[in-house]
Amino acid sequence: MSETPPAPTVWHTFRARDARALIDFLVEAFGFVENVAYEEGGVIAHAQLDWPEGGGIMLGDDRPGGSEWTRVPGTAGAYVVTADVDALHARAAAAGAEILEGPVDREYGSRDFIARDPEGNLWSFGTYPGQPRAE
Repeated sequence: MSETPPAPTVWHTFRARDARALIDFLVEAFGFVENVAYEEGGVIAHAQLDWPEGGGIMLGDDRPGGSEWTRVPGTAGAYVVTADVDALHARAAAAGAEILEGPVDREYGSRDFIARDPEGNLWSFGTYPGQPRAE
């Protein structure tokens, strides 16, 4: 019996020039699951995409007069843990993701690939889950 992963408490967040198009790409190419997208007048103020293996991301359309929290679209980078790098790489390539590297085996034991989404954000997908917390 598989356990339900704990609810994430750290979220990667970013802005997009066209959040709807980026959401659709991230769902098709990488396998994120759209959980919610709050849209008004064609502008997505907030969206949550869940990663099937745990965690997720939050994003929204870039808007004039943004707050101190506003990020420049296309400048984000994220590392996402996945159990099957090769299958995800094939899916991403088939969906038109720009593959920058990989899949490759790293000296520290991870298997990774790197892709760029249509907005310019960098995505590294790999098997390295991080080190367990020290007791």
